Amino acid sequence: MIRAGAVLAALALAAAPALAENQPERAPELRELAALSAPAAALPPEPLPQVRAGSQATEVLFGRKKRLKGAVCGDADIKGDEAGTVAGALPGCGVKDAVRVREIAGVRLSQTSLMTCNTARALKTWIHREVETAFGRRNEVVGLRVAAHYACRTRNNRPGAKLSEHGKGRAIDISGFTLASGETITVLHGWKKRKTRKKLKKIWRAACGPFGTVLGPEADRYHKDHFHLDIARHRGGSYCR
Repeated sequence: MIRAGAVLAALALAAAPALAENQPERAPELRELAALSAPAAALPPEPLPQVRAGSQATEVLFGRKKRLKGAVCGDADIKGDEAGTVAGALPGCGVKDAVRVREIAGVRLSQTSLMTCNTARALKTWIHREVETAFGRRNEVVGLRVAAHYACRTRNNRPGAKLSEHGKGRAIDISGFTLASGETITVLHGWKKRKTRKKLKKIWRAACGPFGTVLGPEADRYHKDHFHLDIARHRGGSYCR
């Protein structure tokens, strides 16, 4: 029995070096297995894609900011300044959330004009509908000659008459159209000339819809030299004369 125990002890001592020699060979396998079994949170996060300064997304972003610069009424095509609330001297006069508009859809106004945003939007619709190309696409309208905008007064300045839409910032009078060539077609003279009368009538007619009231040279003696445009609404639709 003593001899058998000694033999077993000798065999165990002989096997120990072999096991120690095999441990380094298995160590890489164990490390690889541990890495594969590690939780996902332990892995470093992937870097987010960086937007380069010259990328298309950046150009679109800065292009939009540039277009919105100087815009009012939440519309990049309407340029001007916010005027806030304008008080009137007569009962009913005044404008809430008024804006001073200098350009609409790339068309300059001859003078900065005070109005409501709804009036400015009606002007934009009218310009896009007919005004800008009325005299040809190669000679587009680039400016509107403004005869009157906001004014706290009665209709046609007559004593005792109803309050004008001008007194509410809901009207504008246009007396001429400046072309890319530099020429200005006035309502007063252009309405009488065969060459321009048809085009001016087309412009006048196109205002019906965007505006509730449209008056021109054939309406009465007060409108011989301009188009009166206001956004008042009537039960029977737009009133155009």
